[in-house]
Amino acid sequence: MAENNSAAQNYSAAGRPPRVEAAALSAAFVTAIRRAGLATSPDRAARLAEALHLIPPNQLEQLYWTCRVVLVSAREQVPLFDAVFAAVFRGSAGTAQPGSAARPAVQTPPDPGPRTRPAAPGTRKVGTAPGTRQHPFVASPGRDSSAEGRPADREAVLAMVSADEHLHEASFAELSADEVGDVRRLAAALQLATPLRLSRRTRTSAHSTASLDVRATVRAARRSGTDAPLLLYARRREQRRKLVLLCDVSGSMEPYARVFVSLLQGAVTGAGAEAFVFSTRLTRLTRQLALRDPDQALARAAVSAPDWASGTRIAEGLRRFVDEHGRRGLARGAVVVVFSDGWACEDPEQVAAQMARLRRLAHRIIWVNPRKAAPQYQPLVGGMAAALPYCDAFVSGHSYRALAELAAAIRGDGPQSGQGHGRARGKEPAHAN
Repeated sequence: MAENNSAAQNYSAAGRPPRVEAAALSAAFVTAIRRAGLATSPDRAARLAEALHLIPPNQLEQLYWTCRVVLVSAREQVPLFDAVFAAVFRGSAGTAQPGSAARPAVQTPPDPGPRTRPAAPGTRKVGTAPGTRQHPFVASPGRDSSAEGRPADREAVLAMVSADEHLHEASFAELSADEVGDVRRLAAALQLATPLRLSRRTRTSAHSTASLDVRATVRAARRSGTDAPLLLYARRREQRRKLVLLCDVSGSMEPYARVFVSLLQGAVTGAGAEAFVFSTRLTRLTRQLALRDPDQALARAAVSAPDWASGTRIAEGLRRFVDEHGRRGLARGAVVVVFSDGWACEDPEQVAAQMARLRRLAHRIIWVNPRKAAPQYQPLVGGMAAALPYCDAFVSGHSYRALAELAAAIRGDGPQSGQGHGRARGKEPAHAN
């Protein structure tokens, strides 16, 4: 904190800017707030330095708002930020620690509140006395002071925190109705890609390192009538593995099913996935979710699943999927993703038996359980404990940022379940998918 105070001591009582470089000032201040316990990524220091270069603060108040706009991403971080700023630039007594946020800072600039915005310099609100001072809104575009005297001034926009940052971190169960709509649009646009596999179809290759295409070589020899035909080679084509999504829409999954079904709709239209929902019965929704309009697709899906928000029968849903679709080729060599919290009203042995059947068909099984995000969570529920040994990956998917972990698991480079799946524990024979 000593180097930070040395940089801040150049501020006078009138609030004149210090004679330090913007990069050094931003790096020192970011280090101070990180030591005080405020989580800040390293790239924020670079963004703050760029902001201070584009809009040099002429007063201490301008420096405060510039730093706050760039470094603060949540309302609960404001008290700690104010305490650190006061300790560094205003010479407040004591070192800013996480506990010091409860003490009032010395002359901290007032918080304008979530619905009010400071007026621009040179303007005043209606009904305000002419002598009343207004706080400038520093997040508006400004001009580069180093460009004075040039033919055209360059406009600069201060880097601000994304409005969707809160939506990326919040759990789906904690979102409001409007926020759920925004997250559903983000989830529908998420790109899901499965691993590549070698197809039985081949394509002609001019390289001798490829496999010899005997049939094409014989056909060429018959057409030419010679004893020394030209050898033809071929390579097997690569194609994406099939993606199958099974979503639990029972009552216990209601807070998350709204977003998960939007993810299914985006996977069907973008990745050609097969989509199913289950509660007390299994319903195939691939055709209903194939519409480009997400609202119409979800409306048709809700009508087609009459058991929405009912009980949970995981084993029955898996049995019907394997019997009616999986063994006919839909699950062979595919990546199967199951969205469920594992709360089933069935015998866990039935869930294990159906998961074993699915394990023999699928290339990978990924289980998405939003309850996994809880700090003290353990997979001890009967259905979840019975299914986990047959899963290749076990992820939470409780927030939009957690869906990135799901996308990595579908690609094949995500984290493993950590509990050991069927092949690793020797419960199932290896398959050739």
